[in-house]
Amino acid sequence: MMHSSFAGAQSSLTVSEIAPGVFAFRGVPALMLAANEGKICNLGFIVGNESVAVVDSGGSTAEGRELVAAIRAVTDKPIRYLINTHMHPDHIFGNAAFAETGATIVGHHNLPRALAARGEFYLQSYRDAMGAALMADIRIMPPTQLVTDVVEIDLGGRRLTLKAWKPAHTDNDLTVFDQQTATFFTGDLCFLGHLPTMDGSLRGWMAQLDALASIKAQRAVPGHGDVPANWPQALDAERRYFDVLAADIRKAIADGVPMAKAVTTAARSERDNWHLFDDYNERNATAAFAELEWE
Repeated sequence: MMHSSFAGAQSSLTVSEIAPGVFAFRGVPALMLAANEGKICNLGFIVGNESVAVVDSGGSTAEGRELVAAIRAVTDKPIRYLINTHMHPDHIFGNAAFAETGATIVGHHNLPRALAARGEFYLQSYRDAMGAALMADIRIMPPTQLVTDVVEIDLGGRRLTLKAWKPAHTDNDLTVFDQQTATFFTGDLCFLGHLPTMDGSLRGWMAQLDALASIKAQRAVPGHGDVPANWPQALDAERRYFDVLAADIRKAIADGVPMAKAVTTAARSERDNWHLFDDYNERNATAAFAELEWE
């Protein structure tokens, strides 16, 4: 195991080598704030014989810079790819830190459209929580290499499989599989500990869980939670939550309970199983109600 940390204990980005040449950082299960520099999601990088691929850039340009420094502590090979697993700020707000590295930003074919629609709103809406200083140099940088289905990229003797999924967590979810070590970067298609957040399709996400689980990985790096995580067991908790949420919402719809009331009680039995339940569950329930109402 290799541990590197930078910029002093307070703001350090500690990465662990979770498989040969595969490094990961574990974010904190919290909302994005100035105090945590937006460091709430898991990040990673994979070192091939010729180059490096990075999976997600973090929740601020400051975090992105620390990630670049963590990579440079391990290798001086060129950072050729920055892969964004989806549009959410905790995963893409660090992109600008990679501008000088010459990395190609890679993403789901829907990601540019999603960032065009949401980017300005993200920059505005996080100003209060993150503070003007941290937000000052954050840029929305869309991908220039797009994945429509499945693409392989070669880091030199090391191939990564990138897969674009149908709407689930968002409509632009992308996963990364390192063939050499069978390490699976799930992005936010897998949440552990942190309540899953829904910005795509509950039915779509539930419908793809079996396909996700069938990926033959030795270990996973979920978007949030333990690094590394056991696979496919890492999906069990969110599968249970989705089943409970969907069942509760379907019952409320069948019983004629109005949405405003239904969302306050849906999935309540899951509350003690998750961080940030009170921050996100009602929003999830509202999205689920709107989707399931028309089944």
